Amino acid sequence: MTIYLVLKFLHIIGGMVILGTGSGIAFFLLMAHLSGDAAFISRTLRIVVLADFLFTTTAVAAQPITGYLLMRETATPMSASWIIASFALFAVAAVFWIPVVWMQIKMRQLAATAASESAVLPDLYYKLFRVWFAFGFPGFGADWPRIRAIALS
Repeated sequence: MTIYLVLKFLHIIGGMVILGTGSGIAFFLLMAHLSGDAAFISRTLRIVVLADFLFTTTAVAAQPITGYLLMRETATPMSASWIIASFALFAVAAVFWIPVVWMQIKMRQLAATAASESAVLPDLYYKLFRVWFAFGFPGFGADWPRIRAIALS
């Protein structure tokens, strides 16, 4: 197997992990949120934050490395329009993903406090959830065309 195929495989797997983990996180957190149960939401957010750090962060860190190595391997110039578009989409996804991680951590703390005090979730939790939900659309939207371009290259 050539270096190119190994790098491409790792790059595609990284993109799939970003999309798969992100969609899984979104689904499970949405289901927990809809339950309205602070203890369930807190437990779900503990797993969501852990998954984001273990899987998403690793894949996000690997993407530029494998992408750069693929560019070198294929002698693709940094000025290629699809490379520039890919970098731009990656930046858009990052701009929305970084605050989402912070929101998940804050929502986890708020839900844990509400659960331990047998209280209702505070208004701040709901505000953060709405922003978290809204940020998912441009974050995922930026990833789909980028991953498609990687797979077709």
